[in-house]
Amino acid sequence: MSDVITAGIDIGSGCIKVVLFKGNEWLGKETARIRSRDPFALTEESYDHVLKAAGVKRDQVAYVASTGDAESLKFATGHFYSMTTHGRGAIYLCPEARAVLDIGALNGRAIKVDESGKVLSYKMTSQCASGSGQFLENIARYLGIAQDEIGMLSQKADNPEKVSSICAVLAETDVINMVSRGITASNILKGIHESMAMRLAKLLKSIGATDGIVLMTGGLALDAGLVAAVNEAAIQEKVNLHSQSHPDSIYAGAIGAALWGAFRHDKLSKKAA
Repeated sequence: MSDVITAGIDIGSGCIKVVLFKGNEWLGKETARIRSRDPFALTEESYDHVLKAAGVKRDQVAYVASTGDAESLKFATGHFYSMTTHGRGAIYLCPEARAVLDIGALNGRAIKVDESGKVLSYKMTSQCASGSGQFLENIARYLGIAQDEIGMLSQKADNPEKVSSICAVLAETDVINMVSRGITASNILKGIHESMAMRLAKLLKSIGATDGIVLMTGGLALDAGLVAAVNEAAIQEKVNLHSQSHPDSIYAGAIGAALWGAFRHDKLSKKAA
């Protein structure tokens, strides 16, 4: 791969991620929560921040690759499907990984990849499943705790309360009932993590990912309680999988987009020569 400068932009349901690469070298990164803001205006702002911090001008970027919900991004050179970008980004962050669990604001998906990050198979959770970042954020808000406390509190549980519903609305009703019965936040969160993890483990099994390292990506990748629960669920499902996260897991899609962008740029340059 040549040392051209490429950008990767991933617009998700909850936040946008922007990365800047020169070949395989990081030049910059930024993430921002969308909340009620215009995601495209926010993306433009974050992109300019990253360029300025790296000392790079817009006309020095050879390829701007978009992914996720960024297909309509006006200044993008090309768009890549998020399964392919998360697969490639996961291999960049963890070369030993052979599967990816991407858990975003609205849904989760399991992706089986080879050593180059090529997608071999994948499957998504259903739209209404209570296994998303938005669902967990709603529960944390109801319990009066910060999102970054969820993983720590979950791991302190001593008697997890089972959450069986796959419907987010019904699951939230379950949680309200648990609180009224005096169940601790730790045991509620651990029960939710166990319920989410079991579905994710089954999802991995359904795509033939039954052995090796699984890299968790997306907004919930740094939830240590969920990572631990997925590993416990893998044991119950009798699969030899080890799930782990990376400090930059949230950027996996954007990283993959930037790297695929560099690949496509090289290919087009050779064709034009």
